[in-house]
Amino acid sequence: MASDTIFALSSGAGKAGVAVFRLSGPAALSTLNDLTRRAMTARRVYHARLYVPGAKDLIDTAVVFSFCEPASFTGEDMVELQVHGSSAVISNLSDVLLMQGLRPAEPGEFTLRAFENGKVDLAQAEALADLIDAETTLQKQQALQQVDGRLSTLAEDWYMRLLHSIAPLEASIDFPDEEDVPAQIENRSLPVITAFIKELSSYLEDSDKAQRVREGISIVLLGRPNAGKSSLLNYLANSDVAIVSDTPGTTRDLITTRLDIAGVPVTVVDTAGLREQTQDDIELEGIRRARDRASKADLRLLLVENGHTFDEMEFLREELRNGDAIVLTKSDLPGKSPAIKSKKAKTLSVSVVSENGMDDLREFLRQRVSELCGTVDEPRLTRLRHVHAVQGAREALIRSIERIKIHPELAAEDVRLAMRHLGSITGKVDVEDILGEIFSSFCIGK
Repeated sequence: MASDTIFALSSGAGKAGVAVFRLSGPAALSTLNDLTRRAMTARRVYHARLYVPGAKDLIDTAVVFSFCEPASFTGEDMVELQVHGSSAVISNLSDVLLMQGLRPAEPGEFTLRAFENGKVDLAQAEALADLIDAETTLQKQQALQQVDGRLSTLAEDWYMRLLHSIAPLEASIDFPDEEDVPAQIENRSLPVITAFIKELSSYLEDSDKAQRVREGISIVLLGRPNAGKSSLLNYLANSDVAIVSDTPGTTRDLITTRLDIAGVPVTVVDTAGLREQTQDDIELEGIRRARDRASKADLRLLLVENGHTFDEMEFLREELRNGDAIVLTKSDLPGKSPAIKSKKAKTLSVSVVSENGMDDLREFLRQRVSELCGTVDEPRLTRLRHVHAVQGAREALIRSIERIKIHPELAAEDVRLAMRHLGSITGKVDVEDILGEIFSSFCIGK
């Protein structure tokens, strides 16, 4: 309940030099005064002793400061207590706050209160969660821009432009006998809505790139048994992630490692060796999993061992798609590399042992990851919820064009529906059904 005063350990669990408690709600400031036994001026930093209210027991010495509503993150009175990060201090302070009538915050409740009090909108709230979860530079940049309100500003602009486009449609309903009203509809509303559909379509086309930045990219290593997939995985990870052996078929299941390439989180997957004939049930299952994972991957690297012929690799070429790569491995060993060419894939020659060609491979990966993710300079649809909202708006606008001349009243309702879809991005319309899902993914204390 908004009338409750909530608290949370915002700095995470475990022993640390400093532990940060946040308080928000109507009793936050009075609780601070009770703990410090002195009146604190808002927006000033104090070094103070914290006592158990009504007793002489010292909890800890702390750095404390407060904010008065509405000039705070949540829009309520807020307090921050920076105490020593021992488990004894954290437990003692938590118990005291409970005795004072405060309750532990639910996941995301601080940000939920900020939303309810108009301090952030839904898109910004989601971006805060993305910023907290960011592992790489590009993820951080994309989240910061959303927190700054780029998507929110775009969604608000869309909403207002559609609002203006409704006027001629409303006029056709209110003044059906006026001769010039149909012309106004065709001259004013139709071009706006048509251009709008095109604009929304362009953002939908770009949405996969934004979601790859947020969720990461998968790269799958494919090839015959003993083609060097595990060795390449270990080299890229700079660690012995996979077992390497001269015995073909050592890798039976999927082995993954996480990398940062071009500022994007990338999962590289080593797979079981692919061959056309085998009677081993476990190997067959490994091959099935390899092909399934490859079909869902953003990028595939087909590894071909030095000296193998084109004919031997023909069935593996079926796994390739545009933008993938054929990697000729073990180039340091004697033998002639197969003359494999593909219109879909780039061919690279490498050796993990001599490191020949590895710089070229890393540069290829960097370029492909950058192409798959694009830039983060413009507002982007970073979440599936945003994509569904824009898809719903576009579908409604397409229907409005089909009805605009014959049934302008239905066309107007379609435009209103599109506005509701777009308004749900920021929470401009009723979104109670999605609030729980959004804020439950937050960490405690945010």
